[in-house]
Amino acid sequence: MTQEYKTAISAVIYLASCAVRNKTPNRKKLEEKLSGMDFSLVYQAAEQHLLTAAVAYALESAGIHDHAFTEAKAKAIRKVALMDAEMSVIFAKMTAAGIWYMPLKGTVIKDDYPKYGMRQMADHDILFDADRAGDVRDIMESCGFTTEHFGEGNHDVYFKPPVLNFEMHTALFGKTHENSMYEYYSHMEDRLLGEGCAKHFSPEDFYIYLIAHEYKHYSGGGTGLRSLLDTYVYLNKHELDMAYVEQELEKMHIREFETEQRSLSFHLFGGEKLTEEDRRMLHYILSSGTYGTIKNNVRNQLRKKGRWGYFRSRMTLPYDMMQDKFPVLKKAPLLYPFCWAYRLIHGFIFKHDRFMYQLKAVVGFRCK
Repeated sequence: MTQEYKTAISAVIYLASCAVRNKTPNRKKLEEKLSGMDFSLVYQAAEQHLLTAAVAYALESAGIHDHAFTEAKAKAIRKVALMDAEMSVIFAKMTAAGIWYMPLKGTVIKDDYPKYGMRQMADHDILFDADRAGDVRDIMESCGFTTEHFGEGNHDVYFKPPVLNFEMHTALFGKTHENSMYEYYSHMEDRLLGEGCAKHFSPEDFYIYLIAHEYKHYSGGGTGLRSLLDTYVYLNKHELDMAYVEQELEKMHIREFETEQRSLSFHLFGGEKLTEEDRRMLHYILSSGTYGTIKNNVRNQLRKKGRWGYFRSRMTLPYDMMQDKFPVLKKAPLLYPFCWAYRLIHGFIFKHDRFMYQLKAVVGFRCK
């Protein structure tokens, strides 16, 4: 990590902190910090962690107008507006069809941020009645969406030009995820609140799922600064029964992760001194970007499973997991060898860099 990048990411953290606290940045202090530095590096660092809109709001409050940041903020606002409008239409149609639904993650948290569009959105995540997946596909396609993935894993993916991405979840975790989380959320209907088709979690259960989802990314390829900012914003907005939260997190064996993440988020965006544990976690997060890296993913899997265990997990997915990826197996199980071969060949051709990185890690080559 170069000194210039450290300076740029430090500025991003400071500005994002100012944005969510409705605090005007100290312009003189900021200019001194960035003196002689290419300001585009700050933009690159913010973009890497999907924080350009938050940083833009902070810069503008200090009277600093940068074209790239201003444009990014405008795009973020437009995207949220388009998604919100589309979501209201989809929910109305789901309600008319008697299909329950529940917004997830950023779709909810974005409204806790102080300014519209400040929390950038890559997509909207919606949980719904899995038994009505075919009806939901009809609804999405009637709204002009193209079905990109259906019946694979725990969510279906829909896209509508120019920027609308919807992930419609049939379950919160799939069979390929951490078993403790899959089991915890396999029967969660009794946790859903709300009358009629519009459902929601309690503030505590929403936070528990937020942490579980963040841990899934953190323990996989990693997660970026936006997840820390989400934690900071949510906990400052909602007063939670932390005894209940900790009790439930313990069931998934992620209570310690939540404690460390909460500590780092409050120290980092609250302007407090970081602990050694904070610094260790922050270093890993800064290397991850928003959605993690293959390097982090492979290292984490090797640490958990060992080289041979990792090799087996990549080569021979359990049959029920293969069914999630290849729904045709539910009707024709004899096609399993062909699906296995297709998965291997498809990975080699279309995800060649990832495939070779994993292969080198298994045979013991040093991966950079």
